[in-house]
Parts: sequence; C-alpha cells; structure tokens
Amino acid sequence: MKQFLTTRWMLGGLAALLILGYALSLYWSSEPDMFDVSEYARQRANLNQTSVVTGYTVTATLIKVGNTLMDKPGGYLANDVMPPSVMMDDMPAWEFGVLEVVRDMALAMRNDFSRSQSQSLENPHLVKAQPLFNIDSRSWLLPSAESKYREGTLALERYLHELSDPSADNAQFYVRADNLRQWLQMVQKRMGSLSQRLSASVGQERLNTDLAGESKATQSTPGKGSQYMKTSWWKLDDVFYEARGCSWALLHLLKAVDADFANVLENKNARVSLQQIIRELESTQQTVWSPMILNGSGFGLVANHSLVMANYISRANAALIDLTELLSQG
Repeated sequence: MKQFLTTRWMLGGLAALLILGYALSLYWSSEPDMFDVSEYARQRANLNQTSVVTGYTVTATLIKVGNTLMDKPGGYLANDVMPPSVMMDDMPAWEFGVLEVVRDMALAMRNDFSRSQSQSLENPHLVKAQPLFNIDSRSWLLPSAESKYREGTLALERYLHELSDPSADNAQFYVRADNLRQWLQMVQKRMGSLSQRLSASVGQERLNTDLAGESKATQSTPGKGSQYMKTSWWKLDDVFYEARGCSWALLHLLKAVDADFANVLENKNARVSLQQIIRELESTQQTVWSPMILNGSGFGLVANHSLVMANYISRANAALIDLTELLSQG
C-alpha cells in the first residue's frame, strides 16, 4: 500500500511538472507588444533631462528592441539548455529574426550613420557594440549570448548619451539620403531572402537566375538550369516566426527612421512610400489564431500561413526597392 501511494505521488508530481512546463512555454511564447517609438524617445529624453536630437529616436529604438530580447517573458530563450525552453522553437526563431535586424542596424550605424565621410573615424562605442551582437545566438556558456547582447546595448547607451550631450561633439548621427539608402539595401536583401524561404513552403521548380542573364558573367561552380525548392515541413514554423520577428523589429526601426529622417524623406517625396512599407509590415503582426502554422497547398482547402506572410513581406520589399530609388534621385 505504501509503495502504491508513493507511486501515485510520483506520477502526480510528474504530471504537475508537465502542466507547469506547458503553461510556462505558452506564457514565454507570447510575443512582445509593439510600442510607440517617438513617445519612448521623448520619455527617455525627459528622464535623462536631455532633448530628442537628430538620430536619438533611431538609436533609442534600437536599444529598446535589443533589450526586448532579454527582458520579454522568459528572457532570451534561444540558448537555453533546460526544459521547457529547450523544447521550444517558435520563440527562439522569433528572437533570431529580431537579432538579424539589430545586427544590420548596428552595422549601418557603425559604418554609415555615425560617419560623415568614408575617411572619417568610427565611433568607439559603436565599434564595440556592433561585433557584440554577432556572437552565436545559441552560445550559452563562456560567453553566453545574452550577456554579450546586453554589453552591446550598454555600448549603444553610451553612444546615445554622448549623442545628446552638446559638449560631446565626437558622437554624431548624420541624417542623409545616401546613409539611409545603404541600410535600406541591406534590408531589401534580408526581406527578399525571407520571402523566398516562406514561398518555398509549397514546392516549386525555379529557374536559375543567378547570373541575371548577363552573357559574360561567371560563377565559381556550374549551377543547374532549374532547381526544386521546398522548405522542410519541420522548418515551416521556424521560418514563419523568424519572418515575424524580423518584421516586428524592422517595423519599429522604420517608424524611428520616419521620425528622424522626416525632412530628408519629404525632400525626396518619399515619406508616403515609407509609410506604406510600415503598413505592410503592420499586417505581418496580426494575431495568429491557429494553434499551429498551417501549410495548405496554395489554392487548397487549408490555409497556408507562410504564403500569407510572404505576400506582406514581398509587397513591403517591392516598396523598399521603390523607396531606395527615390532616395538615389537628386
């Protein structure tokens, strides 16, 4: 009898742990809410008793997006090695999408936004911050990814402090059309890749356009004339949530760009184009009511969430290309 009761207690305890783990995984899988970038910049400036100078909104938004990776429910999960987070893949994929956008913007700030000319010196805080975001996203020990990302945001904090300090003229943020265009070209490639991977949720035979039809162009090794592309069934939800995280982060940074680059965009008649991109990306953040990411066959009876996401991202990417062209015009 005693052994029977012990077994029941053990089974009951195991069941309770499983239920608790499941509840935690549901809570930790909740995506962070969107925030008002201009209001956040104003509140931050008031708290630090400074003003919202040129580049302040973009930098503050990048810091907020980076900190969200560590401060959201459950913290940073991609490198966890203990249950229940080790068995989760949707939120780590979302985190990686956000991280890719943070890496791109940190690089653009180091190479373009903070420098007046190609021969000018790099900002020391951005020199330190940018490589810290490139630590392997799954590194969990010596060093842990979140510790390095936290160091990166702290370096950005120091840059932001000097940016808003009138007595510190060595930290600058240059709002110019050519600087913005350089970053947008990186974003185009990021979005184009995601669109292709999402569209490959249904198998498709694709022609080889690597050389863009240029008769004298060459490549390292011969390529096939066509190739069958299809995302693995096991990776469908990962690609979907990576795209969702990427869109979430990019949406906030584009809103920050709309605030900081308002005069440049108005001068190029490009502000409406940027706002249209923002609208397309807002559509990617609609609530997913399905308990799982469905993968119907195009016009089949079952929805295909990846194709819906690919539609919004493709339209945003097409508008990005148009925006880049507008910025390149005199």
